[in-house]
Amino acid sequence: MLDREEYIEQGYLFRTLGERMLDGVATQEALVGLSHEVLATTKLPLAIDYLVSDLRLVGTMATAMRRLAHYFSAFQTFVVAEAEDEEGRFDLRTAMTILQREAAYRAEGATPQGLFFYRFECLSRNRLDYMHGLTATAADDIFDSDWKDWIAMLSRQVGLVDLADLIYVRSAERVRRLQRRLDETAADTANRSAEQPATLFGEKEGRIAWANRGKDPLFLFAALQRQLGYPLVPRPKRPQPQTESPALLARRIDRLELRVKLLEEEAKGGIDLTQFDPKNQHGDDPPRSPSGTLP
Repeated sequence: MLDREEYIEQGYLFRTLGERMLDGVATQEALVGLSHEVLATTKLPLAIDYLVSDLRLVGTMATAMRRLAHYFSAFQTFVVAEAEDEEGRFDLRTAMTILQREAAYRAEGATPQGLFFYRFECLSRNRLDYMHGLTATAADDIFDSDWKDWIAMLSRQVGLVDLADLIYVRSAERVRRLQRRLDETAADTANRSAEQPATLFGEKEGRIAWANRGKDPLFLFAALQRQLGYPLVPRPKRPQPQTESPALLARRIDRLELRVKLLEEEAKGGIDLTQFDPKNQHGDDPPRSPSGTLP
């Protein structure tokens, strides 16, 4: 867990780095410039210098971030490593946007529930590795031992059990419903409540999960994002159909006009094939005398 000013400067780093990558600036060059722009009273300039040195040595940032585990979280390192994977389709600029929004959210005071849902939605929408992504998520100090155990269980059951059911079982909404149904004494109620697993989510999250059981998980994420206020997850851009250039359209129109002309000539009595003979082209005509006769 870092100080608020560290997360603010991290957010500036990731946002500006993504913008300069869009402008065609090399990552190494952009990092060198950013090392002088970020707040010098933070530890980020030292971290950037280490990133630059490792980038020059091995060509990646994830290796340096992995060695700076006391500063960069395991999830940040995982996201950058996935973006730098040459065989993957995850874009580095999307990774920078993910990290920038997370840093801004943590600077404003993130909750374990909101941070978990944000990271899990990032894994889902960008089709990243669930096992390694959830392991990196659980390594964050914002999650206590109960959270770490539940995330480890989730990494084994994701895809097998509905996520909404897993959330509802650990919510205060389920405890409230169970207590309302109990007809036993207060002592029995207390004993049964003690036997319940640790509650990780509130009543609001439990009601949302209950309402989205059996539905598309994206509906669950959208409702949780609206209610909990965690950052909007950047979505991969849809492939846009390539628009034809004006030059290509002009060539296509010329070919169509030629076809129409040939059809008109054929309808009038036949196509004059001599016009396609290179000898009859204007540039290949033999030289003539000023009187117009051949020399």
